Amino acid sequence: MLKVEKRNGSIVDFENEKIEIAITKAMKETEEGADENLAREIAEAIREEFKTDEMVNIEQIQDLVEVYLMKSRPDVARKYIIYREERTRLREQGWDMTDLQRDIYEKKYRWNNESFDEFLDRVSGGNGPIKKGIKDKKFMPAGRILAGRGLDKHGRKITLSNCYVMPKVEDNIESIFDTAKYLARTYSYGGGCGLTLSKLRPKGAKVNNAANTTTGAVSFMDLYSLVTGLIGMRGRRGALMLNLDVNHPDIEDFINVKNDLEKVNYANISVNIDDKFMEAVEADEEYDLYFKVEATGEEIIKKVRAKDLFRTLAKNNWNMAEPGILYQDKINSWHLMSEDEDFEFAGVNPCAEETLPPFGSCNLASINLSEFVKNPFTEYGRFEFEKFGEMVRNGVIYLNEVLDENMKLHPLKQQREMSRDLRQIGLGIMGMADMFIKLKIRYGSSESLSLIHQIGRTMVNEALRQSALLAKEYGPFPRYKAEAVLNSPFLLSNVDEDVMELIKEYGLRNSQLLTIPPTGSISTLIGCSNGVEPIFQVSYTRKSESLFDEDTYYKVFTPIIKEYMDANNITKEEDLPEFIITTSNLDYRERIDVQATWQQYIDASISSTVNVPNEFTIEEVEDLYIYAWKKGIKGVTIYRDGCARSGILITDKSKSKLDRIDELQTELNALAAEQLIIDPDTCPMCGGSLQHSGGCSECQDCGYSPCSI
Repeated sequence: MLKVEKRNGSIVDFENEKIEIAITKAMKETEEGADENLAREIAEAIREEFKTDEMVNIEQIQDLVEVYLMKSRPDVARKYIIYREERTRLREQGWDMTDLQRDIYEKKYRWNNESFDEFLDRVSGGNGPIKKGIKDKKFMPAGRILAGRGLDKHGRKITLSNCYVMPKVEDNIESIFDTAKYLARTYSYGGGCGLTLSKLRPKGAKVNNAANTTTGAVSFMDLYSLVTGLIGMRGRRGALMLNLDVNHPDIEDFINVKNDLEKVNYANISVNIDDKFMEAVEADEEYDLYFKVEATGEEIIKKVRAKDLFRTLAKNNWNMAEPGILYQDKINSWHLMSEDEDFEFAGVNPCAEETLPPFGSCNLASINLSEFVKNPFTEYGRFEFEKFGEMVRNGVIYLNEVLDENMKLHPLKQQREMSRDLRQIGLGIMGMADMFIKLKIRYGSSESLSLIHQIGRTMVNEALRQSALLAKEYGPFPRYKAEAVLNSPFLLSNVDEDVMELIKEYGLRNSQLLTIPPTGSISTLIGCSNGVEPIFQVSYTRKSESLFDEDTYYKVFTPIIKEYMDANNITKEEDLPEFIITTSNLDYRERIDVQATWQQYIDASISSTVNVPNEFTIEEVEDLYIYAWKKGIKGVTIYRDGCARSGILITDKSKSKLDRIDELQTELNALAAEQLIIDPDTCPMCGGSLQHSGGCSECQDCGYSPCSI
């Protein structure tokens, strides 16, 4: 069998088909079009040329292809040569990138001047289909993997997991400060954390120490926020989610804590809401806030009017962009482990797409849906389900490879043990809004929801299929209980019959498979829309400070809009079709419909920010919350344009430039020490505008994101 030595030194079998495909692609770019018979003849002739050899180099094959094409189809030869040159440039320099994309790649993810091909080899770990998927912008690992994979060989202490959740803080001083220690260690490795405070006794409860009574659960929020500022933000990786149950007696203080602009500046906050509370809101009934102190037996009960508490929650989210809402009963009931009595979630990660047990963690990657559209922007556009399914299976294989490699890299022993026992991975999607535009479908329409159902059903079944096949080869995850998993409502509602048979026979390699993170930096890197969000805006204004003596402002179109305009010879923004909508003109119920449709097929959760206009009312926020609860999503927050928090500034950034990145560490250390207030609309690195979507935010100028995705 003739072997081929590839550029990276790997050895593969000679395959005529690959030569035929490459020639046919080049032919399709010419006026005369493809001649499959000729492509086949050339491939056979090249094999004949090397019939006496045992090994041939890939460059030799491609040189010979050029020779044969010059003899028979010079027009195709020119296209083929250009294609080779483009691939050479891609291997060495990477994709064509804007300044922003290049900045993200160079400053966040490229290691030690590695070539683009070396970057792909490092990140893919030698997984060929994944390397190709990344190169083709169809697949992208999350930021921790891009930035850290393979660097442990160079002595770097860095985790490949974006997401961690700590155990619920126990109601004693040892647990409170052990948790701070766990956070600090995890931040130092680059992970973001989630933390639930609901076990801490409320303010005024008796304690058996010199203080007589406790200052309450809320009083410890600043401790954990300060740890995040001092440890995490120095490395641009600190991210913390604090949450509290809605029936905790300190819930009103928790909801209002960020109204004090000197409190909890380095954490997101969310409220865990149960169905009982929402039912009380709808019925306008009283609701019990209750806590029993295990150490003393003291019971603390407060009665509140559910609607009043609900209004306070809505008003704060409307005014200060926090807290978000987590629908606890949906979270607990809609996943593969829901029927396992020994399993319990401890909280969610900073962007709320990962519901995790104590010391749980997750490796993330996302598939770019927009790259699976055939014949984009035309009446013949269609989604390539078969290729997408293949990418899902390859993604599950890849994330299991990363999980195994990362097993020894987690900061804490308990995290390593939990990763081994549950093997949680998080494969997600991005580029959905771009996909809709390529297919000429309006985001939020019935047609868009129908397509999500088809894609989601394909995604969950192919992920389950591959996890079962991995279980066949390596065994199921150690805490797998067949009776529990096979009876989970999530599985029973989504699984196809043939996939169910595989699971019954082999089990599953992973206790969790799918999630939808915000994908802020990675979607910007490859120029697609993020997560499940609509496009943020058609165009935006960018400022140039370096080309002219004075500031110059110019319009930049969102990448998919520029593609559409070029494909349809449109030059004016006002000539865009009505099916292209943005966060500013999308009905919030349609936005929730999209998220709810996806949640049917996602066993973890979905990072979500609903952007609403300034004139959005508190009553509309309440309606959004109720509608989201009834539609069965797991969590949501809103960001109202021009809300009160957006007016809070830390300093004048008017002179900031991208080269301020080198100064970031000193500046953030000072911020952490002084506990100053961060303006959520202004980038702390360059002073640019932060866009809020997918449960996170991203600078449109330098790519900075406070999340670790």
